[in-house]
Amino acid sequence: MEEELRKNVKQFFQSAELVYASKDYTSATMLYFKALFVLLDLLIFNKRKSTPKDHTERFRILQRDFPEEYELLDRYFEVYRSTYSTTIDKETCEEIRTYVTKTVAKYT
Repeated sequence: MEEELRKNVKQFFQSAELVYASKDYTSATMLYFKALFVLLDLLIFNKRKSTPKDHTERFRILQRDFPEEYELLDRYFEVYRSTYSTTIDKETCEEIRTYVTKTVAKYT
């Protein structure tokens, strides 16, 4: 399970980078968040030997066990939610890209 999660983080992040290069900032943002969610699930898995079933459970676990990561995710989660209904501009995408890049580097 751990190896599969690591592989998925890398794959989603690489896909996000490709989409970012094509200037589709909304799709890139979605993919950066997918990479982040899988990475956070990897942190949770390493501590609890299970992964959350949904965003609500992920937030609850992060708040309790990884407060720093919880606060960052909580700050940016509305951007993820907005990808379903609005277009994400380059500046917002770059902010998310920076956040996810730093988080991936920190934990992989």
